Amino acid sequence: MYTLAIILVMAAGAYLFSRQRAWALAGGRSSALHSRPSYHGWHAALLSGGPAILLVILWFLFAHSIVGAIVSAGLPEAVRSEPSGALQFFMQDVRRLATGLPLGREASPEALDAAAAYARAMLAGNWVFGIVGVLLAGWLGWLAYRKVDPQFRARNRVERWTDYLLLSAAAVSVLITAGIVFSVLFESLRFFSMVSPLEFFFGLNWSPQTAIRADQVGSSGSFGAVPLITGTLLITCIAIFVAGPIGIMSAIWLSQYAPRRVRDVAKPLMEILAGIPTVVYGFFAALTVAPFIRRVGEALGLNVASESALAAGLVMGIMIIPFVSSLSDDAIKAVPTALRDGSYGLGATKAETIQRVILPAALPGIIAGFLLAVSRAIGETMIVVMAAGLAANLTINPFAAVTTVTVQIVTLLVGDQEFDSAKTLAAFALGLFLFAITLVLNIVALYILNRFRERYD
Repeated sequence: MYTLAIILVMAAGAYLFSRQRAWALAGGRSSALHSRPSYHGWHAALLSGGPAILLVILWFLFAHSIVGAIVSAGLPEAVRSEPSGALQFFMQDVRRLATGLPLGREASPEALDAAAAYARAMLAGNWVFGIVGVLLAGWLGWLAYRKVDPQFRARNRVERWTDYLLLSAAAVSVLITAGIVFSVLFESLRFFSMVSPLEFFFGLNWSPQTAIRADQVGSSGSFGAVPLITGTLLITCIAIFVAGPIGIMSAIWLSQYAPRRVRDVAKPLMEILAGIPTVVYGFFAALTVAPFIRRVGEALGLNVASESALAAGLVMGIMIIPFVSSLSDDAIKAVPTALRDGSYGLGATKAETIQRVILPAALPGIIAGFLLAVSRAIGETMIVVMAAGLAANLTINPFAAVTTVTVQIVTLLVGDQEFDSAKTLAAFALGLFLFAITLVLNIVALYILNRFRERYD
């Protein structure tokens, strides 16, 4: 952190000195310069601080990997010959000891020696890269200062730096997305090497509990994901049936009928629902909605489980109402006023204008709200855990207990897990399925947008 602070101070100094030099060379007249003095200052600041800060950040990101590889190469042969899992745990202990964190048990002499070497290497690396970063910032700042000239195209250089910065930000987003996809994909392929894809996508029984010993009963497990997929779709459909009509009708009322004072109060109150933690919705579903549904069902002679898909879907629908309502309201308000006035001028009523003009024109925004709501419902976990349960039942009965894909992912990855068993790797296969579902939703939404979009001059 001290290194970054020094580099930032040096970059600020390069900005001030270069800006002052540009003013001096221009004789106080900015018209004598190709670029304004501030551009000369920014060019010096970016050239001085940019590469140096990037160097220091890269060291901070990869320091533990580099130092860990160096320390691992110097370990005794007895330690390096251990299995990869044991060696990985050993290096984790070394890192904890090097940073001063307790192990909770007595450390071996080899771990203490490796931790001391790790700390020395890390300290030396921090000093080396810190000094190199400061020297690089000073040298580049001096070069930028020397480049200040009335004919120097500093503005073009600064704009090029800005283009590189924006391109880097976009590249980071793309690389992160690609990293997530490939990490899930590779682990899913490992899972499908142990379990047949046909069993996973078409199996009707989900019981991923595998035995520790080969001779233990139930050592195979069942990985049919159809009950999970059915439960996910069932709860999502219930939530959409609740949030869709309420969200759109509330958006129409707020944007077309509500007085301004009422709208200014009602819309923020509705959007508060989006800020309530999902665990609070889970409490509400488990303690209020689910018992109420069960009592009503018993009064009508229906067999309703204490944890049901209907309870989870209703509460989830309440939770995603703001997503549908707020985005639909914004889309309706964005419809050009000329369309409304033209409809009224032709003698249409307000209801006819809303139905035949406003809603078709706002359809892209409404579809975007639905898409966001569906994605939010598919990815919800806490409400399902507390209101629908963990039972992987293959049913479309809303009064029965079901579970979803996200709940099973959390269940499979709770606690210390070894990522070499089908039980643990099944979580990645389920994650890949969710990714595919989201991709399909986006493709369908783009098709609908292109098919029904209204274009106006």
